[in-house]
Amino acid sequence: MRAQSLRTRLIVIILTPLLLISVVAAAWQFRNATNRAEDIFDRGLLSAALAISRDVAVSDGDALGPTTRSLLSDTSGGEVFYHVYAPDGVFVTGYATPPIAPPDAPDSDLPFYYDAVYQDKDVRVLRFKDVTTVDGVSGSFTITAWQDVQVRSSFVREVATRSVGVIGLMVASVALIVWFGVGVGLRPLLDLQGAIAKRSPNELEPIRRDVPVETQGIVSTLNTLLERVSRRISSKDEFISNAAHQLRNPIAGVQALAEAVQNAPSPEAAKTRSAELVAAARDATHLTNQLLSFERARGSDAAMNGQQLDLVELVRAVIERFAGQNSRPEIAVTFASDVAHCPIWGDALMLQEALLNILTNAVVHGGPTLSAITVTLKRNAQQASLRLEDDGVGIDPQAHVLALGRFSQANAGPGSGLGLPIAARVMETHDGHLTIEDAAIGACIAISLPVYDAETRNG
Repeated sequence: MRAQSLRTRLIVIILTPLLLISVVAAAWQFRNATNRAEDIFDRGLLSAALAISRDVAVSDGDALGPTTRSLLSDTSGGEVFYHVYAPDGVFVTGYATPPIAPPDAPDSDLPFYYDAVYQDKDVRVLRFKDVTTVDGVSGSFTITAWQDVQVRSSFVREVATRSVGVIGLMVASVALIVWFGVGVGLRPLLDLQGAIAKRSPNELEPIRRDVPVETQGIVSTLNTLLERVSRRISSKDEFISNAAHQLRNPIAGVQALAEAVQNAPSPEAAKTRSAELVAAARDATHLTNQLLSFERARGSDAAMNGQQLDLVELVRAVIERFAGQNSRPEIAVTFASDVAHCPIWGDALMLQEALLNILTNAVVHGGPTLSAITVTLKRNAQQASLRLEDDGVGIDPQAHVLALGRFSQANAGPGSGLGLPIAARVMETHDGHLTIEDAAIGACIAISLPVYDAETRNG
């Protein structure tokens, strides 16, 4: 489908109601002109009929005066024809046969107008009765006067044509003015287009220029988008730089150990160095998987790709999985919940990986005194709160921000520094939050997630 220009859309929006108004105005003008023409010509016909009645009475029906004859010939609407007969039905003067009146014509002395056909022509007829005396005969004489309606129709057409012409000229003038006016009005949009065209991946500065009020919302939204894109690009650049730096050492270690295995002086030395090579490769693989998990957490859309989950069952599944791969089985992990079920909406794999990262992080950085991890779940109408507490060395309150940063650790030790950042990002993509809370003993990770409400989500 071909896109329609904004100028054309505005012209159509403006001119469509104007054309409708013009059509209504033209129809009203035509009706008004028709009514006025009928009134004017009917009055002329009445004047002619009264003049005929007067002259018939004065001349005893013999002749019409020059003034009346001139009136009949030159009255508006064309020549007037007439017919007069006496109370007894005797023809007095005028044309022999008048137009036939309709059956419902009133029998009164008041003037009565009607339309008829006379000699194959449409005519307008006036009939009225006048009490007078003609040639000694007194009574109510009937005067009938009529004229061709063609002149009336011509008059109406002329008036209507002039009106429609004036209206059409006005509409055309307005259309021309609007066309150029819209072009001038849209000029700031063209300037804005030029400003947007100057933006590139290397130039994402916000647009700072005076724009019309109507486009301020668009510019504000665009500036917000440019700012988010700029932050996202900067974040990716930083992530790539950090990832390259983090991967450089493990890869260099793997390469060095591989060369050491190749150059081992004895089979026993080669075997020892091979075991070290395998451990180094596993560390590099773990770091790579952490990097991929972090990027997956950044780009995941739980709202679109998620499903209804039971947080109680999900936590139990994570604890069972953690028990199977925990390098320190002596650490006891307990789970307590004040509800039997807690519905949430999200990505099960991402949430499990986030919780597993928190538990693993506690084991890695909890120190040798770590002996227990307690997981507690509480729920209210809108939110589910999950707390993971351990009795290890804990996290210094001043290092909370550092612990949630990428590739950084509150306590120096093994690991990639991505465990808690991955978990925090997963919670953000699920409209939740992850915070590190102060604890008297060990560390405390607090998570909040919105409770799933089917009616609200479907509504």
